[in-house]
Amino acid sequence: MSMMTGRCNLKTFRAIAMISAALTVSAGMAAAADDVTSDQILRALAPKKPVTRGLSMAPPTEPAVNAAEGKFVDSLRNRNSRSLSAVEREQIAEIAQTKPKIDLEITFDYNSASISKRALPAVEALGKALSNDDLKGSTFVVAGHTDGVGGEAYNQDLSERRADAIKRYLTEKYGLTGADLVTVGYGKNKPKDTANPMDPANRRVQVVNIANKTTASK
Repeated sequence: MSMMTGRCNLKTFRAIAMISAALTVSAGMAAAADDVTSDQILRALAPKKPVTRGLSMAPPTEPAVNAAEGKFVDSLRNRNSRSLSAVEREQIAEIAQTKPKIDLEITFDYNSASISKRALPAVEALGKALSNDDLKGSTFVVAGHTDGVGGEAYNQDLSERRADAIKRYLTEKYGLTGADLVTVGYGKNKPKDTANPMDPANRRVQVVNIANKTTASK
């Protein structure tokens, strides 16, 4: 009887060990998937290669449109997010739609614009990516977003302060040029998940390569 009990206990132990090992592997894979790297950010923000078109197919108004866009982007340099009007914020959002971008889950301390310790690896990965020679000279938009909890004015102010906090960290720790980082806050007005405005996924920082160094030099 004792031998049978011993065998059952051994089988049970082995089963528990196998389940524990499987859970450990699964947890490791999930953690790795959540960690953004500077290479991932670099690839996401790299300027798209221009499509070669014949001169006859180029819209006659295109140069004027590009010039107007460039002039607008230049007007945003050396300004903080609070100085932007609602119209300017919408202009930035419209231009950003067609530009290389990435959403980063950068958490902050509760009711604060202080970057949390848990978010530092993501911010440092961003700093390394923006310092890369392939992206140097470009102009980036750092856009703060909140979820739908709370009032509109409160969330607008919080998103602006958090976007400025990211810019301050990048300029102080990585020596990035402040004029190349345009900060803007959208509060809860542009959720990532429109069907679920309260979802934590809406609390994010979006980084957009709004003017890469090739087009900026023209």
